[in-house]
Amino acid sequence: MASEESPLLATDRDAVYRRFSPFRKRAIVAMVSGCGVLPMFVTGTFTPSIPQIAKDLDSSGAVVNLAVSLSAFGTCVGGLIGGSYSTFYGRRAVYIWALPSLVLGSLGVATAPNIPSLLFWRFFQSVGAAPALVIGAGVIGDIYKLEERGRAMGLFFAACLLGPAIAPIAGGKLGRVGAIRILISAKGSAAYYFSWRAMQAALGVIGLLMWLMMYWLFPETSQPGARGIDQLDTDDPKRQKLVFINPLRPMWLLLSPNLFLISLILSASLITVFVLLVPLAYTIGARYHIPNEAIVGACFLPAGLGNITGAQIAGYISDRTVIQWRKRRGGVWYPEDRLRASLIPFAVVVPTPLLLFGLFNQYVDGTPGLVLCLVCLFVNGIGVEMAWGPCAAYIVDVLHSRSAEALAANGGLRSVLMAVGIAAVLPMINTYGIFVTNAVCAILVWIAFGVLVCIIRYGDQLRAYKDVGFSTAENN
Repeated sequence: MASEESPLLATDRDAVYRRFSPFRKRAIVAMVSGCGVLPMFVTGTFTPSIPQIAKDLDSSGAVVNLAVSLSAFGTCVGGLIGGSYSTFYGRRAVYIWALPSLVLGSLGVATAPNIPSLLFWRFFQSVGAAPALVIGAGVIGDIYKLEERGRAMGLFFAACLLGPAIAPIAGGKLGRVGAIRILISAKGSAAYYFSWRAMQAALGVIGLLMWLMMYWLFPETSQPGARGIDQLDTDDPKRQKLVFINPLRPMWLLLSPNLFLISLILSASLITVFVLLVPLAYTIGARYHIPNEAIVGACFLPAGLGNITGAQIAGYISDRTVIQWRKRRGGVWYPEDRLRASLIPFAVVVPTPLLLFGLFNQYVDGTPGLVLCLVCLFVNGIGVEMAWGPCAAYIVDVLHSRSAEALAANGGLRSVLMAVGIAAVLPMINTYGIFVTNAVCAILVWIAFGVLVCIIRYGDQLRAYKDVGFSTAENN
């Protein structure tokens, strides 16, 4: 277990991180980031289409909304399976086998003739997309050493968080406009119905292109001897057949207080994204009398731009924090030092825009109010990325050999918490108003800040309470 007694000294292990050139590393980060944006995009493009889908399949929005819940469950299952098998077979194998599931699922959703078929293929689609979220961070841990990991991790999660910001644009009005231009029909409804199917088919095509890219260009990044299959004898029969790995195995990692609490505080930061973005059609569209869905969709962009900006800042600060605090400790590595880079975001940059957004939205009319709300979305996007990046990098740091599994367990718990949180957003806004809803969310973020302080201060004790195989300075 890593502790303050573990000096972090340059060793021959650094050669492991020199296997790929700087250019190749950047290319690998670009590839896993491209795959990483797909899970959020799969979710975000579906939700705006629910009314169209319900009408097309002669059902109700409530029934079609089951596909959203099923998608969240599929994401959890896919992440756990991908994380478990990537530890045994390696990163490349999981990408190669998971992406075809996304392709087939997307095409199945696009051609679904009824609700049962839609639900089945939607689950299949989500399972195929999910592993990219957890494996991508594991890949970065494979190829970047401790002092460089934060920047790459920030870029990866910035790409992932672009999904909630840009997906509604593709899934909403702009998708319909594109379909209308393609279809010349006497009945406008034909083009209207076609759009959601076209969007899902497009996801299948994108997934296929990603699979071709990963198949031909993506190398196995797992460190030599780190895979489970590498530890088997060459004549072991397990090498010749598929080994069953319990997909729930990663959830046992949450018995560690460190990993469990990090999952909670990451959920608190991410819920702010959905509190601001999910009701945007009401808080900005209706409030500022914007009838054009395309323009409302464009209002999601400031959050995505904030994520990109925050990634650049968070990555630099995260790595500098590790280096500076290690120097203060005389070369001793204390894993929780990286989390110090998330303190200001959790204390100020994430919750403050939430409160201001509620005030501006409720009391400032016209163009000034709209502009101020968009600025809040941008600043919150910066804050969420600055809070998220160091915490995710910390998970990779402390459980380096099982980083994908640790992130899968984190994602599994987070999916449950996010599903509950998102379901409560609109009812709270309808009952108490946007300011009260945002204020409650800001309080949750401040509670997360307090938990983060405790993790930093008592990191050694928390890791000692339940050691799940934490990394040391020598094997990180």
